[in-house]
Amino acid sequence: MKKITTLLFCLLFLQGFSQSKSTGDISLSNGMTANFTLNNTTSKVTLVLKGPADRWFGLGLGVQSGFGMQAGDVLVYTTSLTDRNFVGYGSPANDSQDWITVSNPTPVSGLRTLTLERNLANSDTNDFQFPYDTTNSIDIVGVRANGITTSLSNNHIYSFSSGTFTTVLGVEDFSLNATAVYPNPASGAFFIKTKTNLSKVKLYNQIGSLVKTIDVMEDAREVTVDVNGLQSGVYLLELQNNSEKSWKKVIVN
Repeated sequence: MKKITTLLFCLLFLQGFSQSKSTGDISLSNGMTANFTLNNTTSKVTLVLKGPADRWFGLGLGVQSGFGMQAGDVLVYTTSLTDRNFVGYGSPANDSQDWITVSNPTPVSGLRTLTLERNLANSDTNDFQFPYDTTNSIDIVGVRANGITTSLSNNHIYSFSSGTFTTVLGVEDFSLNATAVYPNPASGAFFIKTKTNLSKVKLYNQIGSLVKTIDVMEDAREVTVDVNGLQSGVYLLELQNNSEKSWKKVIVN
C-alpha cells in the first residue's frame, strides 16, 4: 500500500509540472519537418515548420493518407504565410488567418524555418483543434512544389506522416528569484514567501539608503516586513541566503 501511495504521489507531482507536450520533429519524405508543442499554461500551440526556401510549401493538419484534398486545414507559405482549407482538387481556399508568424529568419543552407503560433482551440470550423487534454497525436501531410516557384500550382510533391505528443516536464524554480512578495503595493506589511532558505532581508529607499533590516529566523521561508510609518513610494527589498542574493521592487502606499 505504501509503494502504491508513493507512486501515486510521484505521478501527481510530475503532472503538476507538466505544462506542455510536444511531437518533436516529424520528418516528411519530401524534405520537410514539422514540430508541434502544446502549452497548457498559455493555451497556445507552437509549430516549427521547415521547408525549402526556393519554392512554396504547405502543411495539412489532421489529414490522413488518401484524403484527396477535398477537406482539411492547411497552411501555405509562398512569399508569406496564409491560412487555408482544402475544398477540392484546386488550390486551397484562403481561410481566416489564425496562425501568426513568430519567427521567419533568413534561410540557412536552402532551408526556411518558420515558427508559428495559434490558440489551441478557436471557433473556426475549418481549423484543426488542439484541446490539450485529448490531443495525443496528429496526422499531417507536407506539400511542396516540385520545381523552383513561389506560385501555387498542381505540380507538387507530398508526403504523409504522424506524430505523437509526449509530455515535456517543466523545472520548478527554487531560487530566490522565484520569491513571492505580496500584497504589492501594501500599506501595512509585506509578506515574503520563498521556495528556498532565507537568511537576510533589508529594505532600501530609491536613493539606496538602508531603511530597515528585518530579523529572519534560521532557514525561514516566510517573513513579514512591517512598513507602517514609512513614506509612500518605491522601495527595494534585498533578499539573501548563503548562496545567492535577489532584489524585489515594492511599493508602499
